[in-house]
Amino acid sequence: MSTMTSTGNSDSTSAAPGSARTGAGRGRGLRLSGVNWLVWRQHRAAYWTLLAVAAVAVAVMVFERGQMMTYLEAHGYPHLKSGWENKFDRKPIEVFSQALGVVPVLVGLFLGAPLLAGDLESGTAKLVNAQSTSRVRWLATKLGVTVLVVGVCTAALSAASTWWWAPIKPTPNIALWTDAAVFDNTGPVPTALTLLTVVGGVAIGMLLRRTLMAMVVTLGFAIVVQVVWSHFRLSLGDSLVMNTHNGVADGSFPAIPDSAVTLDQSYLTASGDLIGWGSCNEATDQATAACLDKAHVVGWSVEYLPISQMNAMQWFGASILLALTAALTAFVILWGRKRLV
Repeated sequence: MSTMTSTGNSDSTSAAPGSARTGAGRGRGLRLSGVNWLVWRQHRAAYWTLLAVAAVAVAVMVFERGQMMTYLEAHGYPHLKSGWENKFDRKPIEVFSQALGVVPVLVGLFLGAPLLAGDLESGTAKLVNAQSTSRVRWLATKLGVTVLVVGVCTAALSAASTWWWAPIKPTPNIALWTDAAVFDNTGPVPTALTLLTVVGGVAIGMLLRRTLMAMVVTLGFAIVVQVVWSHFRLSLGDSLVMNTHNGVADGSFPAIPDSAVTLDQSYLTASGDLIGWGSCNEATDQATAACLDKAHVVGWSVEYLPISQMNAMQWFGASILLALTAALTAFVILWGRKRLV
């Protein structure tokens, strides 16, 4: 009996180290370590704040979407009855659209700009540079963890916003699909815009080495990005043209597809030339008719974008923004490898 007891104890004793090693290995596998842990630890307040705000915002959007669907179903959704827009509460979706519109600016300002500028200003970068970790790995980890957190949060916000907008997106009375409230807050665009602003802020902070100055310049950079993006947004699609030859009297204007956005409209002459629709805006109907006859106007020419191009336009635009983000990332890595400290 004692022999059996002794053998059991020895087996237990010999197995314990292995079990401890296995448990420790598993514990280490579930935890960040090295530079990953250092980056998360250093910026955990910003990361957790971003994750928490995104989670709350998604939850609210899911709730509001449920409220909206209750209203739409009471009005015959998916075949909505005429006049359903009259009592539709636009305020929640408008408020969230405005809030989501400033996300790229705020994240770039408060997370991107201080990411490296704070370390360079406080001397943390010199301390890290004195360790065994290379500058490239430190920079790559900084950018990688930040991009991952920002990407997850903005993708979740975009998915919830896209789901919320989907039932009413084809309704121009609520908002045109080319407006920033819809186009910039759904699909891949929010993530691409935010990542460009964040990495741009990181690059600005690396060059200026002062947190406050970097935040001010990043604010200007983010605003410029938004302005340029809004200016070229409609250029992402292939516009279509519809011509008519039945005059320009009442009821002769071409019927473009539902939810299509008109880019331009002109008079079409017998020779195929286009003249501005305001060029014969005379004081009287007789004078207007005489002007149209003199110009040999035979109909309308309308340039428009159908809603069917929305997804392609969003992905094309997002690919351009992500390419710019990749270029800025490469710049940060290459510049920081030799000139960071």
